[in-house]
Amino acid sequence: MKRKHEMPFGAECLDDDTVRFRLCAPKASSVSVELSDLERSLPMSRLDEGWFELVTQASAGAHYGFKIDDQQVVPDPASRFQPLGVHGTSEVIDPLAFDWQDSNWRGRPWDEVVIYELHVGTFSPQGTFAGAEDKLDYLADLGVTAVELMPLASFPGERNWGYDGVLPYAPARCYGMPEELKHFVDTAHAKNLMVFVDVVYNHFGPEGNYLGLYAPQFFTDRHRTPWGQAINFDGPCSRTVRDFFIHNALYWLEEYHFDGLRFDAVHAIADDSRPDILTELADTVRTKFGAEHHVHLVLENDNNSAHYLCREARVGSSCYNAQWNDDIHHALHVLVTGEKDGYYSDYAKNPAWHLGRCLAEGFSYQGEGSAFRDGAKRGEPSRDLPSTCFVSFLQNHDQVGNRALGERITQLADAKALRLAMAILLLAPSPPLLFMGEEFGATTPFLFFCDFGPELASKVTEGRRSEFARFEQFNSPQAQQQIPDPNSKETFLRSKLDWESLKQEPHRNWLHFYRTLLTCRREKIVPLIKDIAPGRAKFEVLAPYALDVQWPLSKSGSLQLIANFGATALALRNRPDGALLYTTVEEHDPAWKEIPPLAAAWFLNA
Repeated sequence: MKRKHEMPFGAECLDDDTVRFRLCAPKASSVSVELSDLERSLPMSRLDEGWFELVTQASAGAHYGFKIDDQQVVPDPASRFQPLGVHGTSEVIDPLAFDWQDSNWRGRPWDEVVIYELHVGTFSPQGTFAGAEDKLDYLADLGVTAVELMPLASFPGERNWGYDGVLPYAPARCYGMPEELKHFVDTAHAKNLMVFVDVVYNHFGPEGNYLGLYAPQFFTDRHRTPWGQAINFDGPCSRTVRDFFIHNALYWLEEYHFDGLRFDAVHAIADDSRPDILTELADTVRTKFGAEHHVHLVLENDNNSAHYLCREARVGSSCYNAQWNDDIHHALHVLVTGEKDGYYSDYAKNPAWHLGRCLAEGFSYQGEGSAFRDGAKRGEPSRDLPSTCFVSFLQNHDQVGNRALGERITQLADAKALRLAMAILLLAPSPPLLFMGEEFGATTPFLFFCDFGPELASKVTEGRRSEFARFEQFNSPQAQQQIPDPNSKETFLRSKLDWESLKQEPHRNWLHFYRTLLTCRREKIVPLIKDIAPGRAKFEVLAPYALDVQWPLSKSGSLQLIANFGATALALRNRPDGALLYTTVEEHDPAWKEIPPLAAAWFLNA
């Protein structure tokens, strides 16, 4: 089976062995195509609204660039591959050259999702698509149903988290060829695994973005982002910009047959138009793919904007399936570590209440003021949304990698408290997310790493260390020097998973624990999810560190959780009388007169 996304820009292979080159360059007086096998420039015809086009004899594999005003040669902003990096020429790719084997694949329903987030470069020893593909049997056996790849868009240098991408259509060359990424997705589908990819539409990285040279209309001074120029989604000439990113989403879903997209930090996308870019994008995706393939769209949104989520992401809707729920992470992190710095301060006074509200109602902050944000109100009401709209996690790339030393939660919290937290997350109706290696208690850090040019590299290193200067642990210059240099290759290598540790304890025991929970989720929880009635779940704080949560089922009965993060046993006034589904307590009183310390129990009530 062949797959190709037709794009109105870039290099498109045509049926007659020619290639159509197209670029929007409103600032340029002239543009020509520089083909690697020719010794001259091929002028492009100027069209309306700043577009340039050329159709000429060329073939897949040819290297090309666009020469602006007979001066600088730049890569194609819609390049499908950058064999020489983001500063080099682009390569003509024929998507129809890859023969897909998954013609019967329709994806999996959102109710079944268990997400495994990974960074391709540090997940396997090889750090490639092929290396990650070798681990797919392991992931399927673990019990996850969706592999989420951190951003793949081409970035400067040989290593990066992916959030500094500048060519969003070109998979990073250090991971392998486009065909190898397609083979990874194809193989995952054969093993009944979905594949998601993280996309970044809120900014371009600081090195290797040439758009300002010939298309400054891509950016605007009307808005700001924390990372650089804001993208122009709502000003003059914004139609081309919107189309560029909407086609990017369609491209990953169609040409690479991804099952879903995770949209990075959409709170940093400024758009005053109606419909805004997020609404238009979701509506376009839903209309394009209809009901023929399960396509899942997930947001990261610090604003907790519940209106982007809906009961059912269906054809013709502008809904997103879910949002990463930072609230539940922060509440659980406080409960298992006791940390109260930074944004954790908003959850420190009553973490059990915040956890209960997340489990029962989605967001903890639904319009309340945030002390960490100087009293600014945060969030929108989410109680009436299904629990499946909120992705839960205790670790992810941000929450590990944005720590100065990249420590994983196993280094910060007691193992018994962690087991309690994961017994809650992995069995709650909300879809869980695991970060690579957490399932075997990985002790390797996940550090912030990059590979910028010398001038920018020194600024990033200095900025990283000064960022943590306000923390007591790093308030001296000597302590700051202990923070790993992001540009050092050693920092990257230290972040690679140690798969050999799986031969040892306690790693094997952690893996068994996660597999057991995910089996329980698949067999006992997933069949109930469709029957959980939105808006009816309730929670009660039983003690400062204990809670009772119940999710009524639409027909009859309820799913119930009792959890105690406290250091002492807690007597239960209302004893559960349902069937026990799972408990962290090895020896328990069948009458459940009390819940032991650091323990949880799940029940199905008739």
